[in-house]
Amino acid sequence: MAEINSAETPTLDTETSTLDSALEAGKSFLGKAQEAVSDAFDSTVAAVKENPLTAVGIAAGAAAAVAGAAFGVSKLFEDDTPAPKAKVAAKK
Repeated sequence: MAEINSAETPTLDTETSTLDSALEAGKSFLGKAQEAVSDAFDSTVAAVKENPLTAVGIAAGAAAAVAGAAFGVSKLFEDDTPAPKAKVAAKK
């Protein structure tokens, strides 16, 4: 039976330390991401307050672009074959 070398076998303390450092790195990244989103939101609000008509124009243009794209996609997936004609009952 082979002997277990304690230097090569990870211990629970080592694994816990690795998990703790990964958790701290994740928290740090999350904090930076939240700060970046908050800064972007604040900048957007400030820009809208300074130029409200420009913001309305941009929003309307974006809405028109999305609506146009949705309409185009609906036309692409529309069935090109005509619907079958209804049979008319013959008069007696």
